[in-house]
This record gives sequence, structure tokens and C-alpha cells, in this order.
Amino acid sequence: MATENSENPPAPPPPAPSLPQYTEMIMAAIEALNDSNGSNKSAIATYIESTYGDLPPAHATLLAHHLNKMKQSGELVLVKNNYMKPDPNAPPKRGRGRPPKPKVPLPPGTVVSPPRPRGRPPKPRDPFSPQAEPKSPSGTGRPRGRPPKKAKTASAPPQAPAPAPATGAPRGRGRPPKVKPAVAPVGC
Repeated sequence: MATENSENPPAPPPPAPSLPQYTEMIMAAIEALNDSNGSNKSAIATYIESTYGDLPPAHATLLAHHLNKMKQSGELVLVKNNYMKPDPNAPPKRGRGRPPKPKVPLPPGTVVSPPRPRGRPPKPRDPFSPQAEPKSPSGTGRPRGRPPKKAKTASAPPQAPAPAPATGAPRGRGRPPKVKPAVAPVGC
């Protein structure tokens, strides 16, 4: 049986009729529709579907992708949801924002100074005043931040001793649980 399959391989599917590129089909559709206001996407799609019979299943997606790509590259212009060829006499479209100032060329031999440093410029100093020693950042002689804890020493004044737990075990963290007093039985 293995020899029968090797002798008669399955025939490959017939090749699909070759379609032109989508950009060519779109340009042909716009030229054929020849509308002064341009052609919208649905008019281009119906023209391509009627002219070229066997289109891929993702035709709508491919058409939208290629129209967008052609619009971005400048091959097509989108005006009020209609695609048209750009006018060859139209001025080139410039980018968004304010255009940069034209730079005036400097005469030869001119030395360009370095750009100003960032930040606030320093205050002007009085040349006649005596040189003051630099102060600490806070303005006082003490260092910044919380002072460090002092180590316990014997000379420290005695404070009220904390009551030691009855069990002698170290006290845990947080508030201790409430101790309920023992209730004596009521005799009648």
C-alpha cells in the first residue's frame, strides 16, 4: 500500500488566479470611479469586488490596511472620508507644531560660546565683603534629621520601674489582653 501512495501523490490545488497588488487595484478603482470629490472606501471595495472576481476572505481588512498605508505614505489624500490622488501642484504637507526658525549662518572666524548652564544662576557676590565661612545646610550648628538614641547609662535618672510580668517571660508586643476577674459563685 505504501507503494501506491508514492506512485500517485495527491494533485496540488490549482493555482489561484494572480491578482495585482492592492495598491494597484486601489489606484485603478479611484481612476475608474473618477469622482471629483474622491471615492469612499465602500465604493472602492465594490469596484474591486466587481472587477477582480476571486478575492481573499480578508479582503475588507486588507483594503483598509492598504488604504491607511497609502494615506500615510502620501500616495492618497483623505478628504471628508473620500480618498483621492494628491494634487501635484499642492504644497507639501508640513508636520504639526510651530516650524523652526531659520538659522542664520555665522561669519567665518566666529567662536560659538557654550550654552548657558541649567538652573538658577548664582547670586552676584560683593567683592569687598569678607569671605564668610560656608554655613551648614540647616543654618544652625545641629545636624539634620532625628537625633540618635542615647545608650542607657547608670547615671541616667531613675524612672518608675515597669511592673514585671508574673511569669517572668518577656512581655510580647502590643496591648496585653484584658484580664477577666474570677466570679465567685452566688449561693442561695
